[in-house]
Amino acid sequence: MRDFVSDHRWLSLNTATVRKQGDLAAIIDACARHGIRAIDPWREQVAAMGLDRAARAMRDAGLDLSGYCRGGLFASDVARRGEVRDDNRRCIDEAKALGAPCIVLVAGGLPQYSRPGSAVSKDVAAARAQVDEGIAEMLDYARQANMPLAIEPLHPAYAADRACVNTTSQALDICDRLDPQRTGALGVALDVYHIWWDPQLMSQIDRAGKDRLLAFHVCDWLMPTRDILNDRGMMGDGVIDIKRLRAAVEAVGFAGYCEIEIFSNDWWAKPMDEVLRTCIERHKTVV
Repeated sequence: MRDFVSDHRWLSLNTATVRKQGDLAAIIDACARHGIRAIDPWREQVAAMGLDRAARAMRDAGLDLSGYCRGGLFASDVARRGEVRDDNRRCIDEAKALGAPCIVLVAGGLPQYSRPGSAVSKDVAAARAQVDEGIAEMLDYARQANMPLAIEPLHPAYAADRACVNTTSQALDICDRLDPQRTGALGVALDVYHIWWDPQLMSQIDRAGKDRLLAFHVCDWLMPTRDILNDRGMMGDGVIDIKRLRAAVEAVGFAGYCEIEIFSNDWWAKPMDEVLRTCIERHKTVV
């Protein structure tokens, strides 16, 4: 395992972690103050700042990107299929302009939640089939742009509204179907919040290997969890053995940024500099 104790050069900040404290410009400035080398911005933050201005600000600050959040949300009714395709192509164009190494894909759940206004459905199998079809279509355009796609499996609690891809095995099955040659165009983004509980996780990390592991996200699972979406814990405050999971991904060759992504009403209420100082301290001692 890499030594994180002496510095935080491999810390990347997912900008959702402090999205309530300031806009993307403020987050970029704060990262510069704290010596954070990389971020993963969200599309709505980039749009609010303006794509060209955001790209310039990150370059001027010397920031790398560990990913771009997020593409996907593939399930929809027939009337919105073109919307899904066009939105994901725009995401690829944005990621390319920003110099992102990959796009994080959140698959989407049932159509009425993935693409509001879609006809109501309870057919999760059909939603999963649409995810396969949508990723295949997006992958064709992404290959032209040389932009890797990273499927993020989400905890099963999100299957209805956010992602019907819920295990690392499911995500890798899609990768194997659509990119059997393991070209690097399609892989996974593993977030410990979503995968820590999976009894097959270690074997699936081995199965993924270096070429499929495109991103690694950290936070913690609190006990009790009061809100499944917005009560993630700061690393070390919950029950996840984060070092064990980092050791597993690094054992198969992952050497990228460990990205901190915390959706938390509690941490959003704290000053941005306090949150970033805590992130750095926990990255050194817990991650």
